[in-house]
Amino acid sequence: MIYTVTFNPSLDYIVSIDNFQLGKTNRTTNELMLPGGKGLNVSTVLHNLGIENTALGFTAGFVGEELKRLAKETGYHCDFIDVPNGVSRINVKMKDFDGTEINGIGPVIDAEIVERLMQKLDSLQENDTLVLAGSIPSSMPSDIYRDILKILDGRGIRFVVDATKDLLQKVLPYHPFLIKPNNHELGEIFGVVLRTKDEVVPYAKKLQEMGARNVLVSMAGEGAVLADECGNVYQLDAPKGTLVNAVGAGDSMVAGFIAGWEEKKDYAHAFKMAVSAGSASAFSELLATKEEIIALYKTL
Repeated sequence: MIYTVTFNPSLDYIVSIDNFQLGKTNRTTNELMLPGGKGLNVSTVLHNLGIENTALGFTAGFVGEELKRLAKETGYHCDFIDVPNGVSRINVKMKDFDGTEINGIGPVIDAEIVERLMQKLDSLQENDTLVLAGSIPSSMPSDIYRDILKILDGRGIRFVVDATKDLLQKVLPYHPFLIKPNNHELGEIFGVVLRTKDEVVPYAKKLQEMGARNVLVSMAGEGAVLADECGNVYQLDAPKGTLVNAVGAGDSMVAGFIAGWEEKKDYAHAFKMAVSAGSASAFSELLATKEEIIALYKTL
């Protein structure tokens, strides 16, 4: 079974506004309301690709109830933990302004609630896959990703981590199956600017030296790089298409990689599926469907 964890899920309110003006009343011309958070995006695309999975995370208040309703409506299994105080986040995403967002804070997650998640994760078995994706609420321990991998280490569970800076670096000693920084995040770790795929390669290999098994680096319109645990390096240009909505494209890459690996246990295929899924979501109003992903896969 594949499990995704979203520590701070949101209700994403995605809006288009013509002629936006500060200090004025602005009206939307188009809007969507979707369950958001990196782990939930991974679950959605996995489900679209026919891969069974369970979404874990924390929800609170009336926003949390709507979030759960929408997630279940999407079709994958949800096993959220209810937080008794506070309200889940609402994130406003203004798609016409180059990724401009207003993200909420989310509820306070105390130690007792964290322990309930740990109890759920303790039931994972050999050959299960656990996806830890995104930021964590400020109320949670900053070492939570590391602590989870440390507790589950040695059980034959595949760990997939999509996080930044310390959250990512602290899990490397536990040899995650896959990590997915983008080129900017990878550059921040090593204090360099990485613009081309060739520049990315040696730093992806450095993360492998630090413990990661497979390193997938997304580069938006420049494509992607994969350094796999067999010593191979793959590079792909991004498929041609019109950017419609970049929200969730990176998460779609993670889902595509997992689905590709589950299908053929072949890293070249998994990499092509990752690039196809990420691009298909970027070219769509919603997260990519299987048909959209396969259509792009055939062009690579």
